[in-house]
Amino acid sequence: MTICLSLATGRGLHRYVHVTILMTCIIMLSGCHQTPKLTPRETAGKHLYQGRCAHCHEENDLALKKTPPDLHDVFKKSTLPSGASATDAEVRRVVLAGKGMMPAFNGRFNEEQMAALLAYLHTGLR
Repeated sequence: MTICLSLATGRGLHRYVHVTILMTCIIMLSGCHQTPKLTPRETAGKHLYQGRCAHCHEENDLALKKTPPDLHDVFKKSTLPSGASATDAEVRRVVLAGKGMMPAFNGRFNEEQMAALLAYLHTGLR
């Protein structure tokens, strides 16, 4: 009865409308966390990663006995799986020179492609 009376006076209706709008905004914003779109360079890097890296680093469809390291969020850590610093220079060096069972990709990536691959790795592989 009190709710009906306060709504009838207008003051309660005004408060009800504000609460309803606030709750609607909260619900909408909680579902609005979208992953930012990849830039053209990151998209090119994603294509390179999927074509040249994912076979081993994700699917291991080559049936390697020693599974290569997961590269998701590789730059969010201070070191690479090998223990080396997680820097563009070190990742570039490993990709081009190879390491352990990973073959060298020297001559298979030009500078633009290498920059695109690094840009995509910085996205965490989204």
